Amino acid sequence: MADQDVLTRADRVTKRYGSLAAVDTVTMDVAAGEIVGLLGANGAGKTTLIRLLLGLTVPTEGAVTAFGRTPDRSTRQRLGYVPQGLGLWQTLTVAENVSFACAAFQAEPPTLEPGLAAVEHRLVSEIGLGLQRQLAFTIALAHHPELLVLDEPTSGVDPLARARLWDAVHDQADHGTGVLVTTHYMQEAQQCDRLILMSHGKAVAAGTEKEIIGDTTACEVDTPRWADTFAALDSAGLPVTLTGRRVRLADTTPDTVTHALAAAGVPGDVHQVAATLEEKMTVIDRATSPA
Repeated sequence: MADQDVLTRADRVTKRYGSLAAVDTVTMDVAAGEIVGLLGANGAGKTTLIRLLLGLTVPTEGAVTAFGRTPDRSTRQRLGYVPQGLGLWQTLTVAENVSFACAAFQAEPPTLEPGLAAVEHRLVSEIGLGLQRQLAFTIALAHHPELLVLDEPTSGVDPLARARLWDAVHDQADHGTGVLVTTHYMQEAQQCDRLILMSHGKAVAAGTEKEIIGDTTACEVDTPRWADTFAALDSAGLPVTLTGRRVRLADTTPDTVTHALAAAGVPGDVHQVAATLEEKMTVIDRATSPA
C-alpha cells in the first residue's frame, strides 16, 4: 500500500516492563478504509500495542507513527478510541459525557440514537453495559475520526448489539476510516479485511483468515460417547476441544487419534477436516509458548 494511505504504523516495536517484553519486535500498520483485527489470548500484548500506537506509552525499542509523525496530542485529535474500560465518566449523565467529550475534540454533539436519547439524563452508572458501549462508540465517532481504535468493543453485549456495532464499523471503513479492533469472538474476526495474531508479545501470523489457517487441518471424531472420547484423548495428552458435542483435535493426524481411542477402548470414527481460525491460533500459541 502507498505510504500516504497508512494511518498508523509500528516498526519493530518492543515494550518492556522489567524483564517482561509485553510487546516484542512487532511490525504492523493500518491503512485508510481497512479493518484490521488484532487477535490473541489475554496477556498476548494486544492492549499494550494499542497504547503504543496511541502514544499513551513510549516504546522501549522501535518506532511508532500516527499520520506520519510521532503520536502526540495533535494526532490523537484525528482518531477515535474505545478502550476496554470504555473511558466514560460514571458519575456524569449520558448527555454530560457527550458534551464533555465533544468539547475536548471541538466537535458538535451528535444526535443520539433512540436508546441513548431515552436515558440521556441518567447517570452512566445507572444504564446497562450495552448502552454504555453504544455511548462510548458514539463519542468516539463524534468528531469524525480518520482512525478508529476499538479494544474489545463488543465484550459482554448481546449478539444483536454486536451485529449493529459491526454494521457501524463497516460503514466507517466504507467512508475511508481505518479501523483497528481487538476481539475474542472468532466470528467477528471474519468481519476484518486483515488479521494480526499475537502470542506472548509477538506478532506470530498475519493475513486473511484463509491465509493464516493455510493447510492446517484438524481431526473430528464421530461418536455417541463424546464425553468418554474427550476424556480419553485429553488423558493421552492430545490437544482435544469440544465444539458443542463434536470432539476435535487441531494439527493431529488421524492415526494418532485412532490409536489413542483404541488404547482407551473408546469407539469413534475419525476423519480429517479443515482447521478453524481458533484451532490455528491454539496451534500457534502452543508452538510459541516459552519452554
